[in-house]
Parts: sequence; C-alpha cells; structure tokens
Amino acid sequence: MQTFRELLQSDRIHVFDGAMGTMLYAKGVYINRCYDELNVSNPDLVREVHAEYLHAGADIIETNTFGATAYRLHQYGLEGSLAEINIAAVRIARQAAGEDAHVAGAIGPLGLRIEPYGPTSFDEAKDMFKGQAAALLEGGVDLFLLETFSDVSEIQQAIRAIGELCDLPIIAQMTIMTDGNTTFGTTPEVFTSRLDEWGADVIGLNCGVGPAIILSGLEKMRTVTKKKLAAQPNAGLPRDVQGRQFYMCSPEYMSKFAKRLIQSGAKFIGGCCGTTPAHIKLISDAVRAASPRVQRMVMSSGPLIHVEEIVPADIKIVPAEERSIWSRKIVRGEFVTSVEVLPPKGVDAQKTLDSIRLLKEAGVDGVNIPDGARAQSRMSAMATAVLVEQQIGIESVLHYCCRDRNLLGMMSDLLGASALGLRNLLLITGDPPKMGPYPDATAVFDIDAIGLTNMVNKLNHGLDIGNNPIGQPTAFCIGVGVNPGAINPQEEIRRFEYKVEAGAQYAITQPVFDTDQLHDFIKSVEHVRIPIIAGIWPLVSYRNAEFLHNEVPGVRVTPSIMERMRAASAISKEAGRDEGLKIARESLLEVRDIIQGVQVSAPFGNVKYALEVFGALEEFSREEAEAATNRSAEE
Repeated sequence: MQTFRELLQSDRIHVFDGAMGTMLYAKGVYINRCYDELNVSNPDLVREVHAEYLHAGADIIETNTFGATAYRLHQYGLEGSLAEINIAAVRIARQAAGEDAHVAGAIGPLGLRIEPYGPTSFDEAKDMFKGQAAALLEGGVDLFLLETFSDVSEIQQAIRAIGELCDLPIIAQMTIMTDGNTTFGTTPEVFTSRLDEWGADVIGLNCGVGPAIILSGLEKMRTVTKKKLAAQPNAGLPRDVQGRQFYMCSPEYMSKFAKRLIQSGAKFIGGCCGTTPAHIKLISDAVRAASPRVQRMVMSSGPLIHVEEIVPADIKIVPAEERSIWSRKIVRGEFVTSVEVLPPKGVDAQKTLDSIRLLKEAGVDGVNIPDGARAQSRMSAMATAVLVEQQIGIESVLHYCCRDRNLLGMMSDLLGASALGLRNLLLITGDPPKMGPYPDATAVFDIDAIGLTNMVNKLNHGLDIGNNPIGQPTAFCIGVGVNPGAINPQEEIRRFEYKVEAGAQYAITQPVFDTDQLHDFIKSVEHVRIPIIAGIWPLVSYRNAEFLHNEVPGVRVTPSIMERMRAASAISKEAGRDEGLKIARESLLEVRDIIQGVQVSAPFGNVKYALEVFGALEEFSREEAEAATNRSAEE
C-alpha cells in the first residue's frame, strides 16, 4: 500500500469515516464515560465501529483518541494511561484496516484556554500535544488528523508538536459556526492562509455545522491555498426531540452535498457528529462516481518503456496512415466527424444499426461506441462495433475501458479485436460500478488508461505486456480521453503528457460547454500536442443540463448555458431542444479553428438530432470560402 505521503500526490478523492462517538453511544455507552478509555477496556467494541465504517467504504479511519490528551484524561483520573490508551487505539484501528485503509491519529483541542485567552502558554500547549502525538507515533499511525479546532493559535501548537517528532503528513481541520467563522471570529480565508504557512499538508473543516455551511466555507478556502482540502461536516445541527439530541441530515442529503463538496475542490470527505456508516456508504458511492479506485498495478508510474528500442528486427510496424481511414485523416490533418451511439440494451441491435446507417448516408467519418458508460449494462461495445463495420460499412471508434477486465482479459480482447478487423480505439479508465444500477458489482482496474495506452502501443509493435513477441503486430489507431475542465488541471496535464508518451495518436474531450476552458487547455498542452477532437453534447432540456453538470464526472455546464436552457425549457419542450441545438452549434463554431475533429453525442439515441449539429460545419466552410474570395479580390 502507498504511504499517505505518496497518496497525497494523486488526484483521487478519499473517504474518511464518520462519528465514533455517535456510534459508541448508539451501542449503549453513556456519555459520562471516557470514550477514549474504551480502547483499553473494550477494544472489540471500538474495532467493531472501525469495521462498519470500512465496510461502508471509508479508506481512511481515525483512531478513537479525540480526547486522549493529558488534560482531558485527567478529568477521568486517566492521565497516567495516556500512552497506553493512544497506542491501543492505533493497534485497534490497524487491525481493522489491514492493508486496505490508512490510519489517522486523531487529536482534538486540549479543552482549556491558551494565551492570550487563558493561563496556558504556547509551549505548554505544544508539550501537551507532543505527549499524545508521541504515543500515536509509537503506535504506528500513517498520518495525523487535527480536528475540531476553533483557535488558530492552539492548532499551531499541535502542528509544531508533530513537526518536532516526525515528518508524517498533517491534516488540519478547523470548525466554523453558522456565520461561517470560528467562535473566535476568524474567517476561513485567514485560518486557511495560516495553516498553509505553518505546514499543514491538507486543510479542512469539520464538525460544528452541517454540509451546507461547510460547503460555503470550503469555497472561500480554495481561493487562498493550493493545498488539498478536506470536509467532514456534521449530519446537520442537532435537534432536541423529547430530551434527546438527534442529527437530522439523511444519508441521501449528505451524499448530495458530497458531490458539491467534490465540485468545490474537496479531496478528503467524511463525516463528524451524527454521521453513521449509512451516511458514509452513500458518501463513498458519490466519491467513487467521481474518482475510480486506486489501481493495483499502475503501468503509468515511472518512465515509460520506449518500445521502438526492443521491437524484433523482423517485425513490420503498420504506419499510422495505413491503419484505417480514420487514422489516415488524423495523420493528414483532416477534420474528422463522429457521432457517439450507445450499444443496445438487449440482444436486438437492429434499431441501433438502422440509426447508424443514417450516419453513413450523411458522410460521417465514424461512429463512437461507448464501453459501459456510467457503469450501465448494455451489449458488448466490441460486439456492437463488429456488427456496425460488417453490416453498415462505416468505421467504428471503439471505447475500451479498464474497469471490467484484468490484464489477461484485456490482452485477449485486444488481440481478438484486431483479428476481427477493428482498428480505431478510444482507451479510457472507465466509470466505477458505484455509478450504475449494480453498485455492488466489482471493478478490476488492474491498470488505468495510461497503462492501457502503453499496452496497445506495444501490441502495435508486435509485443505483449511482457515484451514478448506476438508475431504480426496489431494496427490500432490509439485515442485517449481528456478532460479540459478537470478540477485539478495540473494533474490532468500530467496524465495527458503520460498518455502521449505512451503512444496516444489523438484525444477526445469530455463534452465541451465551457469553450474558454478548451482554449486554455489546448494552450497548456502545446508542448505535447496531438490532434484534439472536441466532444459536443446537444442538450435537450434544462433537466438534461442539470444532470450532466451535477452527475456526470468531468462535465461542467456554464451558468450562462444553464440559464439559457432554463428559460427555453420553461417555454416548451421543443424550445428547450432548439436552444440546446443552438448552443451545441455555437460551441462547435467557437472551437472549430483549434480542433481537428468533433464527436457529437446522440441524446437518448436520437441520431438525427446529433446530425443537425454538423450544420455548423457547413456554416464554417461557407465563411472560410467567403473569406478566401474576399482576400483574392483584395489582392
């Protein structure tokens, strides 16, 4: 398993557990007990809570040590057991986590006032934190989690204490009130800047309030730091019900806000008071939809092998220009057109084939066939591609993802695809099963899209993944996906560089609604430029726009487009459809001069609607011809 420091370098989103105290109380432990002491007196109960959160999808669990500092333990006469309690907590969490999750040493506020608000000096506070941190470090934590702090001076002493002991990563989390500031009146912008300056590796918010206020705070924080952000809200504010305190936010509500927190930049998401494994499971589902599980074998890490150096002398590599008509047009710099059509849901492909026949008649260069998009179960994309090429005679661009097959299965599939005459591929990592109708289905993800690109490039050079000769090489035109609107553009550019180095010949973007983003992205990859094909998705309604913006990872519909679709859809269904088509044509014209092709999605399988988008290309050609005529006349 990666160290937590290594994990911080990735762009994945990670799930924390929920409330330990809430669960212990629910299991019959009264609030007058010292919950931290249960690590010694009832370790099985603590381990049971950890296990429930891990089963719900948490990949980082916190030790049961929020109040295990000397001052807090002194209130129960347990200050002499500080080391024993903290070390036991780490041991219990580690036993539960195994190799599947990281263990965070949880440290809360001291429970007393430090200068200038109280008699405890900064150094005295630091030493108290140091005592607990030393015990957690001895137990073997992977990182430290400082949580529920209101006083920035106090959390600074905790950071100082850990820094004097080790260089393990620190997640530093403040708590805010309903006005968006700490109880001391410190704004998110101020405490975020200070935590960044003091060396916190991740900066976040937890406890205090529910997800809506946490979201507002996070949006302010991201404007003043480049550090990764964390969010662990309460399940709302507690309500008194017949003398008992209840947290009212449902798991579904927390899951909805988890998506918004991700969109606002949160990379670590979990829960605090009132959250249970039921909440964490739905939060985990939302996170997995935006961030596939870590790959167990990453062929993209480290320097990629330059296969040209190890190709057998008797192997004749098929030039890119000869691999397919699609590949030839891309190599020659010609503009390519394609329409994305989903495979049929059942075994009867006739309706799908009939719609694709319209594409051939219209002169479209290729039909893109998704491979289990959004984790939906449909006919095999490869089988659909073979039917298309054999029965319709138009070239297919087969999407092929890493989710469903291990390395051996992918090798077999690709060799078979080549033997069946398929030549054009779009290699993608794939959407996690949690997005689809079968959320408990397992995913493989032996490698990601970068590793798959490397594999296909080797096949094109007559080698398998172990660099063993396979005889006649494959002749695939290798395409990859790219997201110009990625939350972390630096990470997206880095991955794009790897894909190009691995052998990608062209790239197809996620649906483009923010054309400025595409312009900026293309400028940023000029040093590794390959042909870019823009994804264009004609919207059909405001509801369709909302769905794409909120529930399809990597897609951002701009506020102006959302408003246009809202206004048009309020008039009529037809007006909404017409406005969506107009927006798609405008977007295509705005990027036509910087791309080398377009992939238009067919909403709900409506190929005729998708074809209407191409009218913008005819308009572009007319404008170019008129401009050329005017130039000639001037000369």
